[in-house]
Amino acid sequence: MSVQVHETLRSKIRKDWLKNYSLYLIVSPVLLYYIIFHYMPIYGAIIAFKDFVPTKGIWGSSWVGFEHFQEFFNSYHFWRILKNTLVISLTSLVFGFPAPIILALLINEVKSRFFSRFIQTVTYMPHFISLVVVCGLIIDFTRDTGIINTIIAFFGGDTETMLNKSGYFVPIYVSSEIWQEIGWGSIIYLAAMGSIDPQQYEAATIDGAGRWKQTLHVTLPGIAPTIIILLILKVGGILSVGYEKIILLYNPAIYESADVISTYVFRKGLQEFAWSFSSAVGLFNSTINFILLIGANWLSKKINQSGLW
Repeated sequence: MSVQVHETLRSKIRKDWLKNYSLYLIVSPVLLYYIIFHYMPIYGAIIAFKDFVPTKGIWGSSWVGFEHFQEFFNSYHFWRILKNTLVISLTSLVFGFPAPIILALLINEVKSRFFSRFIQTVTYMPHFISLVVVCGLIIDFTRDTGIINTIIAFFGGDTETMLNKSGYFVPIYVSSEIWQEIGWGSIIYLAAMGSIDPQQYEAATIDGAGRWKQTLHVTLPGIAPTIIILLILKVGGILSVGYEKIILLYNPAIYESADVISTYVFRKGLQEFAWSFSSAVGLFNSTINFILLIGANWLSKKINQSGLW
């Protein structure tokens, strides 16, 4: 019986391959990418529970259990980097997440096709600028002789290098992130707006709804599923603040507000060669993000019957 079922399954797979082989070939590079760069490295997470020594290899290194996790939770840096990560992530979520939606709604209301394309091009461009160049511009603009301080001095304020003050780091980081990504992030919302049935706008016009009410009752409900999905993904990565930009901007004077989980892992793993400890910190980060993703998806389905799965 089992042999017969096995043969039937094999026959179905073969028939499906012959019928849709071109689709399988198209999707195979994506599958290979995720298998090689996302699933296979999970094996290396074992070193979080070992005292990893490169010469001994992963399996040759001795087990230490949760020792590295306990060391991290009991360290002085734990609460500081957790607080900084949450502050930067939540600030980016509150101010950065709605920004592309607002821009997409404004572009959607522009009647001139030329002006609309011009605005899109101008707002997309910062996304393609090298992060090193962007951070260099931020450092130059915020130094005591930079353009921002020149404007402040013109109105009678005091000039100072802003990136030497811990209180300025989060506003600088979040505002520059919005400037760089707002145009790129609006693309998906503009695409979602393009799929809304024009007859809904016509019906709303007949009912006497102006552009503002059409936006509230037609456009926003039409892109709501897209907003919810992207919000779930954003919440699922709330502890994943990228280390590249922060490392390019920060200095020891602002570690108090700029040091986050990813930069701490970078510093411990690549500068201090504490591979097992940094892996434990990274695994903790990924686990919390996974729990938040599951929780956000469950809450969304509970409230709006809409989710990733």
